[in-house]
Amino acid sequence: MSAADLIREAIRGLESNRGRSLLTILGIVIGIAAVIAMTSLIGGVRNMLVEGLGLNAARAVYISPSYQMTTDNLEDLRRLMPEYESIVASAFSFTQTTANGETIDVGITGADAEYLSLTGQVRLAEGRLFNTQEEASSDRVAIIDRAGAQALFGDANVSVVGKTVRLGTHDYRIVGMDESMPMSGGSGNTYITVYVPLNTCLDDFSGGYEYLSQIIGFAREGSDIDALMETTKTQVGKVMDIPDDQIEDNVYVYSMKSQIDSMNGFMNSFSLIMGAVAGISLLVGGIGIMNMMLTNVTERIREIGVRRALGATRRDITLQFLMESAALCIVGGVIGTVLGYAASWGLSIAASALGIAGTLTGTEGGITPAVSIEAIAIAAGLSVLIGVVFGFYPARRAARMDPVECLRYQ
Repeated sequence: MSAADLIREAIRGLESNRGRSLLTILGIVIGIAAVIAMTSLIGGVRNMLVEGLGLNAARAVYISPSYQMTTDNLEDLRRLMPEYESIVASAFSFTQTTANGETIDVGITGADAEYLSLTGQVRLAEGRLFNTQEEASSDRVAIIDRAGAQALFGDANVSVVGKTVRLGTHDYRIVGMDESMPMSGGSGNTYITVYVPLNTCLDDFSGGYEYLSQIIGFAREGSDIDALMETTKTQVGKVMDIPDDQIEDNVYVYSMKSQIDSMNGFMNSFSLIMGAVAGISLLVGGIGIMNMMLTNVTERIREIGVRRALGATRRDITLQFLMESAALCIVGGVIGTVLGYAASWGLSIAASALGIAGTLTGTEGGITPAVSIEAIAIAAGLSVLIGVVFGFYPARRAARMDPVECLRYQ
């Protein structure tokens, strides 16, 4: 028999028992839907966690010497370590301002031009980040968060670009707004975060002590992070005149790579557990397929005899029943994939509405399911595999029947 004949006969066989066929594939549908839903949801959580850390988190190396590092030390380190694509820095300070008769606590983060874009610390709701020229000339420009918009202008959603805010003894022009939502300060006052250029922060808020609070190096793609961290320790000790025997105790260098690897390992393990649970449903579905195909063989014994008498070989009979079994599973796989994708969106919406997404990821956004081509390919492959494995015994049983005995069957 040709492939077209096999497919046509398989479809005809399924259509003759539509109700039983639909009930039989429920196990396959549930199993495939569970695989797609869980892998999509877990992939979405993983992507959200990585996004929360920043797109470049795996390449970031954090440098924390016990001695205070200055901008001059930073320039020396950049010159000595071309292994880094970029080394950025920030400085933190604190001030207060007033608006509408209310005292507002202001956390100042001074960052060089690349710091905010590379770390992903600011997600702009409007406006822009400050640029290299504004940093070099110590321009008084600022980025505030939504808490700042609420506290200063009475509305978290107001357009703030172009407005000014008084910080210390100077007016700063707002060029952008972070999408972070309002929060309350521990003292009862409103607390807001303001980002300004690093040089501006050091000039206006350092009190003459121009020390950096955080230094982050971003390794080039493909770098050996562990080896780079050891080299970094040595070079930091050199630029800060720390004796070799004291570097280990006075220079702390770490990266997010190990945390990201651990997170991926946990998510993969969780995916494996959920896949095993879904696999049980697939096993039950496969047993249902075998049971139905055995029933079909029993009901169609006389048909098998007629086909053999007309010239069909054992191979033809085997392929016919295998095709029916595979067709059942493929239909179940398609339905399961669609339902699984819909279920992943439903679960993500529910998780966001109940606040579970924020608890898991530490962010305010919702989870976007990540449906991968690999997951769909695995689902399709499993469907065909189940059809072949669980349909093989009934198909071989049908093929080995004596055609004479089959023709006598009433």
